[in-house]
Amino acid sequence: MSPPPTITQPAAELLALLQAHPTRRTIVGIVGLPGSGKSTIAAQLAAEVNALAGPGTVQALGMDGFHLSRAALAQMPDPAAALARRGSPWTFDPAGLAARIIALRNAPLEAGAAPVLWPAFDHGVGDPQEDAVAVGPATRLVLVEGLYLLHCNHGWNLDGLLDTCWYLDVPMEVAMQRLVARHQAAWGFTVAQAEARLALNDRLNADTVALTRGRADGLLPNG
Repeated sequence: MSPPPTITQPAAELLALLQAHPTRRTIVGIVGLPGSGKSTIAAQLAAEVNALAGPGTVQALGMDGFHLSRAALAQMPDPAAALARRGSPWTFDPAGLAARIIALRNAPLEAGAAPVLWPAFDHGVGDPQEDAVAVGPATRLVLVEGLYLLHCNHGWNLDGLLDTCWYLDVPMEVAMQRLVARHQAAWGFTVAQAEARLALNDRLNADTVALTRGRADGLLPNG
């Protein structure tokens, strides 16, 4: 099977999607390995399209708010293993994510319509924060970034809910190097500790994400 096409002008493609769906909200997924830069590229694309289409036209959202809470992980058969593997596909709430994407897609765009609320992840407490972000009716395009938007196991299946889904095509070794640096900066890990974290969890999750590359509608080039 041939690889997905490369998206060389993503902002222009997003503008074209806006024009193609004038009466409803457009939902675009951005998938990539952990450490690939999904949140950064989503924010950059939102800013670029907002500069062209008007402030507030596009909003970038992450799927981190759909992590299962620590309390929910504690109810699993092996709570310690569940917490150690947090970030794996089975430690999220894919049904909740699907329901919220449907709500975004179906919400009226008329002035004065109620916003759709979206959860965030509170890193201070290590748990999701429900209804932390509001998406108002002026927002006509939403970029949803996350690891498992193209995954089709562990209860995940967003087929038909996204207008298009792009894969941020960053080499595995580059993404893993970024994660080592991130773990060092965030938690004061040594290189050895960060690499151990990768081996026990992050690299396993990255391998799962990499398997979905061929299901993407397009590839966003590295950098």
